[in-house]
Amino acid sequence: MLLLQAMTLSIFSLIIVLLMAAVATTVVFRYLRIPVILGYIVVGVLLGPHAVGLIADGQNIRDIAEFGVVFLLFTIGLELSFKRLTTLKNVLISYGGLQISATVIITQVIGIWLGLTLIEAMIVGFVVAMSSTAIVTKQLVDQDELHTPHGTNALAILLLQDLAVVPCLILIPSLGQAALSSTIMLSVLFALAKGVIAIAFILLLGKRLLRPLFHHIAAAQSSEIFTLATLLVALSFAWVTDYMGLSLALGAFLAGITLAETEFRHQISAEVRPFRDVLLGLFFITIGIQFDLQALSITWQWILILVVALVIGKTLLISALGIILKNGLITSTRTGLVLAQGGEFGFVILILALDYELIPQDYGQVILSSLLVSMMLSPVFIRFNANIANILKKKPS
Repeated sequence: MLLLQAMTLSIFSLIIVLLMAAVATTVVFRYLRIPVILGYIVVGVLLGPHAVGLIADGQNIRDIAEFGVVFLLFTIGLELSFKRLTTLKNVLISYGGLQISATVIITQVIGIWLGLTLIEAMIVGFVVAMSSTAIVTKQLVDQDELHTPHGTNALAILLLQDLAVVPCLILIPSLGQAALSSTIMLSVLFALAKGVIAIAFILLLGKRLLRPLFHHIAAAQSSEIFTLATLLVALSFAWVTDYMGLSLALGAFLAGITLAETEFRHQISAEVRPFRDVLLGLFFITIGIQFDLQALSITWQWILILVVALVIGKTLLISALGIILKNGLITSTRTGLVLAQGGEFGFVILILALDYELIPQDYGQVILSSLLVSMMLSPVFIRFNANIANILKKKPS
């Protein structure tokens, strides 16, 4: 009993410290007009085992923070209605498809040349291909650039990146299990079949049940029941996919995209947002907890090389693809600058791969550090994207 009380007090005290740090960080970073996500990461770095050491083991926090990813995927699904995807389909398929494919292929070639296995290089390729939906969309809205040509391009690419996470969430657990059984191709095919069945079942079930269900709930005119029903649907769908050997986040995404076709999508999004923001904050704190400052001092050369390659490589690639697609030099360059960073879904893929031991921990730490540094630099590139693009245009060819 005393042990239970001590554990409860320890966790309770830890939550208070995290909330205090999160509030202080949010105030400071908002005042400095820096994305709050970076503040959460800094809190994790400072409080983690590699700095102050207040959080010696982030597993308890990480278990809670996983729900942040669940609700993030749920809200992304809510925003990805089939109508919206149809509106942006040309840019989404051409620009977004080329960006992801080219990034994965180029990263795979370089990774294999550096000694990575095919699977390791492929996973790193998908990690690198992701940009930060949270940072980019928030800052473009603040700068009133979301509906500009480069803003629309960036949004379309981000939407396809969000969709590209889904096959990763399906394949990585199976690749991890296949690594133990040496039947990789069979496991991949089984995972794809299982994923298709799960997606078809959930979308069909959701379409038949969720709209009538929420009509009855809305008729009750109780905000408490509506909120509880929303949480129940998101977590139930997540449990179903987890039970099928897939990821929690996949089920939440499918729940969101199903509810996006109903007239309740905006109300549902508003109800979920507070839970998502708090839990997602914990998720980014856990990212910071895994940031090893000692490893940074040892491997800083590799991290510097990867950050430069990531930022410059993505800028050049996205700019070149934009020019090929006849978006113009300025618009293409601004799109490239806006998306020249790692993203939160890159973290999701990387951590999932590390959990299934598909990437060595040493490699994972270097990649994690590189993503963090690129995200810390991204507000500068986004804020001054017009100035940088104009300077590059004026340079003699």
